[in-house]
Amino acid sequence: MTNVETTIGYGLEEAPYYLPVGDEVEVFMAAYEQRLPVLLKGPTGCGKTRFVEYMAWRLYRSDGATAGQRSIANPLLTIACHEDLSATDLVGRFLLRGDETVWQDGPLTRAVREGAICYLDEIVEARKDSTVLIHSLTDHRRILPIEKQGVIIDAHPDFLLVISYNPGYQNLLKDLKPSTRQRFIAIDFDYPAPDAEAEIIAHESGVEEDRAASLSLLGEKVRRLKHHGFDEGVSTRLLIYAGQLMVRGVPDQRACEVAICRAVSDDEDVQRAISELVSAIFPS
Repeated sequence: MTNVETTIGYGLEEAPYYLPVGDEVEVFMAAYEQRLPVLLKGPTGCGKTRFVEYMAWRLYRSDGATAGQRSIANPLLTIACHEDLSATDLVGRFLLRGDETVWQDGPLTRAVREGAICYLDEIVEARKDSTVLIHSLTDHRRILPIEKQGVIIDAHPDFLLVISYNPGYQNLLKDLKPSTRQRFIAIDFDYPAPDAEAEIIAHESGVEEDRAASLSLLGEKVRRLKHHGFDEGVSTRLLIYAGQLMVRGVPDQRACEVAICRAVSDDEDVQRAISELVSAIFPS
């Protein structure tokens, strides 16, 4: 049976909120027009997945989408890659139904057939056979061989493959191979500038602007902590979580403790350093 828990299909009837921080929207649109596969690189919680959702809505649900694009039920299929994710999970398999053996498409095959965007999140976590599988979809051939059926599927004209990974988190054993990397254009992501991040926090959490600005300042200072087992910093996602707790009446320091201090590290020295920053920015 397909690992359905790793796959999410998005109908995207409403535009997801996304605040552009550079030319990433224009670059992605240009890549889509040429059907160039896209690699998104950046730290955890910096907005890569939300960006893909927003672009899928722009391409498949906005007024500029074609009738065929708008007719796709799930224009974005997101697959959370992990070490047990196999090529079979992506492509599909034969299943027994009663006395019959029937074929069930995997999420990648569905996207290829229907013309959706297939987003492989944290691609380096997947097994090597899964990574090799996508190569034929990323060059001029745009085909998907299904060995178990003995067929080759031509990708729908609207199909696009997008992958992502976190270069700062991966070790050398899980780095993206050049043979795969050089099949994609790459868009770099990072945490937004303080003003932009404050705007995102305020919008997503509902917290007032001054506390959103303080959370953004906290995020900036935490990310400056280096050489303490905490090289990457705190994600925008966690800052939003803290804001959401504040909106529900959780005291500022406590909200930051559970959403940031305790969430990002188990190292007591790191937690202590973050707590000191919290106390300075959110005095009781």
